[in-house]
Amino acid sequence: MTSDTATPPQDQVTRAARVLKGHRESIDRLDAILVYTLGERFKHTQAVGKLKAEHDLPPSDPTREIAQIARLEDLAKQADLDPDFAKAFLNFIIQEVIRHHKKHQE
Repeated sequence: MTSDTATPPQDQVTRAARVLKGHRESIDRLDAILVYTLGERFKHTQAVGKLKAEHDLPPSDPTREIAQIARLEDLAKQADLDPDFAKAFLNFIIQEVIRHHKKHQE
């Protein structure tokens, strides 16, 4: 009895498993980079929030936020990343930063 689906030879399966493992290791390293990068970013935004609170400045800066979103959309296009995803990601981060800044002002 034969199957309609051909089974790849074992050496192809082994090679595919090695390639998959390599991709997953790269993804794991990149995830770590993202987490540490976000941690560093939030250290700076926390400092900005404290500075704003000390000088009675508003927690958000809509002009800067618009410029940052446009900048990130351009970077996303250059990186072959969906600009809508990049914009949504930055909007999420901005909202979190503003929330932290408001907490500093309380």
